[in-house]
Amino acid sequence: MVPSRSVLIRVLAGLLLGYAGFLAFLWWAMRRPPEQFGRTMAHMPAPAVFLLAPFETLWTEARAGSLHPGDAAPDFELDKLDKSGRIRLSELVSRQPVVLIFGSYT
Repeated sequence: MVPSRSVLIRVLAGLLLGYAGFLAFLWWAMRRPPEQFGRTMAHMPAPAVFLLAPFETLWTEARAGSLHPGDAAPDFELDKLDKSGRIRLSELVSRQPVVLIFGSYT
């Protein structure tokens, strides 16, 4: 017995809707803070995510942010290395040039 054309269209539409929902959920998860994103991804089967979704493209768009070259850096506060207090970026910029290096050297 051959399924009718309308049944095939409904199945295809359901699969397409499910895929769109999966991509929307992945996009939403990528826009969460790193800890929440990590907890979400820990529950996903890794091969499915990387094989079924354009992961790198979604990640690049989701984590791009709103800053552009030439924009002022957002002000933030961090603990000093010796834990003697906190320092704000705006305090440093008013006294001397500041270079921010984001990355890992391990």
